[in-house]
Amino acid sequence: MRRITVQELMVPLSEYATVSEDATLEEAIISLKKAQASYDCSKYRHRAVLVLDKKNRVVGKVSQLDALKSLEPKYNEIQVESDRTTFSHFSRLFLRSMVKSYHLFDKPLDVLRKKAAQIHVKDFMYKCTEVEQLDADTTLDEAIHMLIMGCHQSLLVTRGDDVIGILRLTDVFEAVFQTMTDKTRKAS
Repeated sequence: MRRITVQELMVPLSEYATVSEDATLEEAIISLKKAQASYDCSKYRHRAVLVLDKKNRVVGKVSQLDALKSLEPKYNEIQVESDRTTFSHFSRLFLRSMVKSYHLFDKPLDVLRKKAAQIHVKDFMYKCTEVEQLDADTTLDEAIHMLIMGCHQSLLVTRGDDVIGILRLTDVFEAVFQTMTDKTRKAS
């Protein structure tokens, strides 16, 4: 099998949803919808917006989960008190008690949504780190290790100091398992 590089699977930065760090959540959502509408329909849709600084460098990401978390600022308070990763290990009963004790979503969703629409993405975005970057010439094998061991949904693809694209878990999954389904169809 031929060696596949990250550059072959990445979504180029020019095709991905981006906003400035001064953009609001509403502007980020609009950018995401525009990018999804113009993206190749045969591929998986975008689920995040990349955030650019004044020099057009990627400094963060706003995922769908980040956008939902921005509806309730108290989530940040809770996560500071606990380890970010522990939310997934809470029982439903414990989560309900947290919602009640922190008064999460104590206003109607429409009110929360309108307020969140005006929040600047720099105030709630996920800040990208170097461990989430890989060079465009990195092999698919190494990228898989980085995605799994780092529990990442995506990685930034670089050429030198510049981010040139994003490698999404969905595209890696498709590349790895496409041949499996092709072989199954041919055998039938």
